[in-house]
Amino acid sequence: MTRKWTKWVPAAAVPAIIAAGVIVAPLGATAAGDLPEKSPRELLDFAAAADVDAFAGTVEQTSELGLPELSALGSTDSPDATGSDSDLASMLDLATGSHTARVWVDGAERARLQVLDPLAERNLIRSGDDVWFYSSTDQTATHVTLPDVPEGVAADARAAKERYIESLDRSPAELADELYAAVDESTEISVGSESEVAGRAAYELRLDPDDADTLVDSVSVSIDAETGLALAVEVRAVGAADPVFRSAFTEITLETPDASVFEFTPPEGATVTEKALPTGPSGDRAVPETGGDESGAPTVIGSGWSTVVELGDVEIPAELAESPLFDTATTAVDGGRAFSTALVSVLLTDDGRVLAGAVPVSVLQAAAAG
Repeated sequence: MTRKWTKWVPAAAVPAIIAAGVIVAPLGATAAGDLPEKSPRELLDFAAAADVDAFAGTVEQTSELGLPELSALGSTDSPDATGSDSDLASMLDLATGSHTARVWVDGAERARLQVLDPLAERNLIRSGDDVWFYSSTDQTATHVTLPDVPEGVAADARAAKERYIESLDRSPAELADELYAAVDESTEISVGSESEVAGRAAYELRLDPDDADTLVDSVSVSIDAETGLALAVEVRAVGAADPVFRSAFTEITLETPDASVFEFTPPEGATVTEKALPTGPSGDRAVPETGGDESGAPTVIGSGWSTVVELGDVEIPAELAESPLFDTATTAVDGGRAFSTALVSVLLTDDGRVLAGAVPVSVLQAAAAG
């Protein structure tokens, strides 16, 4: 369910991506020198036109999203933990507290994210059509080969494959590009104070949603004054005195990473799993389709910051639905169960639909009923 939803979220719910904590924001930024003055539109255009496709750095992230306390349920790294419990706990863990990660990007087809845990690490490595997920905690490695779209297939299918690939390894800059593209008449744009992030002078671009239904109060993006690269983002929620999500590059270099960074061989003793992408009726590996019907693509309801994404005919695995973690992380509401944070809500309806957005649960319920 999670993979089916997240591979479509980047195109339809940018605020939800921000809430999930996958782009960077200013932590400990310091004052910078005088920079050439730019209007809000000039700064937005400068940032959107940034052309940096190779870099490496260290990111620090802090999230205070108001998620339920799950520690009382015990560690899911124990031998008795189910796979669903472990996966759910891992996702929630990345959306809470503080984390440090290293990131390497080289063009559109090579990227690596390394989350540094206490005495352990988690890795996502993509090189061409090969994708590896590795956790040193339980010595497990999962390999996925991305589908090959034949030349004879329609152009929209090839484009869909590219969207799928991009959803696996989005860099802060790529995510910020989507944020800029989402700016419309429902967003007020302004220029904030100059700062310094990871030793680089930066502008501040502030986005204030003019949308009564969104949970997002404001987003501040720190933009490298030399290249336009997004160095940082800080997200504030409606009604919260302090930022609920902050993350930033503490170190960054704009040099091309060594090719060896993207090479991965499972360590001796690791449990390796080969995962195939979902298959269609013909048995061929499925490539995401466009549209909003039984193809698996979402139905997009509304626009702007209060956009709601709906997926139909989603079957929640029994082991996940019966998990203590699932029961604790969600709340029973009219029509199903809801998962909510300060910035994003998800509604799992009794009739098998999943709705999500940077909106209160009541907005999701209204969208489900309508």
